[in-house]
Amino acid sequence: MPDETVLHVAPAIPSALSELARSMKVLVVDDSRTLRRLLIRELNGMGITQITEAGDGNEALAKIRGDQFDLVLLDMEMPDLDGLEVLKAVKADPDLSYLPVIMVSSVDQFEKTVECVQLGAEDYLPKPFNPILLRARVFSSFEKKRLRDLDREHIVQVQELNLTLENRVREQLSEIDRLGVMKRFFSPQIVKSMLDQGGDEMLKTHRREVVVVFLDMRGFTSFTDKVEPEEVMQVLTEFHGAMGPLIVLEGGTLERFAGDGIMIYFNDPIPMETPLINAVRMALAMQRDFVALRLAWRKRGFDLDLGIGIALGYATLGSIGFDGRWDYACIGSVTNHSARLCGGAKGGQILTNQKTFTRLDGIAQAEPLGSMDFKGVVDPVPVFNVIALHG
Repeated sequence: MPDETVLHVAPAIPSALSELARSMKVLVVDDSRTLRRLLIRELNGMGITQITEAGDGNEALAKIRGDQFDLVLLDMEMPDLDGLEVLKAVKADPDLSYLPVIMVSSVDQFEKTVECVQLGAEDYLPKPFNPILLRARVFSSFEKKRLRDLDREHIVQVQELNLTLENRVREQLSEIDRLGVMKRFFSPQIVKSMLDQGGDEMLKTHRREVVVVFLDMRGFTSFTDKVEPEEVMQVLTEFHGAMGPLIVLEGGTLERFAGDGIMIYFNDPIPMETPLINAVRMALAMQRDFVALRLAWRKRGFDLDLGIGIALGYATLGSIGFDGRWDYACIGSVTNHSARLCGGAKGGQILTNQKTFTRLDGIAQAEPLGSMDFKGVVDPVPVFNVIALHG
C-alpha cells in the first residue's frame, strides 16, 4: 500500500462557529512579523477577519487598553516587555481581567507556560503551532468568553434590578412612614384617600362641622384605687380592644385615648355623607358590646359601666405640636359639649343635646331626660338619651 501523508488540514467550520468567528476581534502579539503573518492567515481561514497586530509587549498593552478584544494570542518571548509581564498587567486590571489570553510559546518554555496558566492565561499554543490545535483553542476561548460575557450581562441586569428594587423599597418605606403617621390619627379606610388627595394639605388648619363623641367608664377612678396597676392595664386593654374596631367600622377619627376616656369625631378629615348617623350607630354598638365586658368584669369583682356623650357643631381642626411630635386636634365648644354630656351620662346611656337631637328627628329614637346643669354653662341644658336608630 502506498504511504499515507498526514496533512494538518482543519475540517470545515460549522456555520454557527463561522458566525461567531466573524463577530470576534483578535489581537496577535509577536515580535516576529513572519509568525504574525502565519497566525493571521490561519485565523482568516477560520473566518476571523477583525485582527489587530502588535510587535512588542508595550504596543500590545496600549492596544488592549484602547480597544475591546475577544482574544489575545500572546508570544511568550519578546524584547523589553515579554508575554509574562503583559499577562500580569492584563490580569491585574479589573477592567481587562476577563479578557482571554492564549500564550504562544516554544516547547522549551513549558515551565513558564504553566506559570502563565496559573496567572490566568486561557490556554497555550506550542511553536511551531498546529492549525487544528490552533482552531480548537481559539474557538474554545471564544465560547468561554461568550459565556462569561453573558454572565457579566446577567450580573449587570441583576444589579440594575436590585437598584430598581431598592428604590421601590425606599419609596414604599417612605409611603409606610406616611401611612404610620396617618394611622395615628385616622381610621384605615380613609388613609389611602388622604394619601391620594394629598395628606399634607388635609393636615392644615381648617374649620368644619363635626360630630364629637366622648366615652368613658363609670366607676373607673374608684376601681383604680382598689386594684393593682396590672389589673388596670388589663381592663383598659380589653376596653380599647372592644371599642377600637367599632370606631374603625364607622369611619371615626380617633383623637386620643385618656385612660378610660376616648374622644372620636366624624366628618373630618374626609367629609362623610351621614356623620351623625355613623356616630350614633357606633355609640349604640359600643353600649351593646360593653354589656359582655361589664358582666365579665363583675365576675372578677369590678363594677364598671360606660357613659357616652354626642354633640354636633363647628370646630377648628388641624395639626398642632412641634417638630418631633405632632398631633391632629379638634378644638371648639362642640368638644366641650360632648365631654360634659359624657360626664353626665349614667352607665348604659348615650346623651345628646337639643341641637344634635333636632338633627336626629325622624332618624333616631331618644327619651328626653329634662335639663342638666353643666360646669361652665350658665343655663341648664336639655338632654336626650339616644336609644336606637330607626330602620
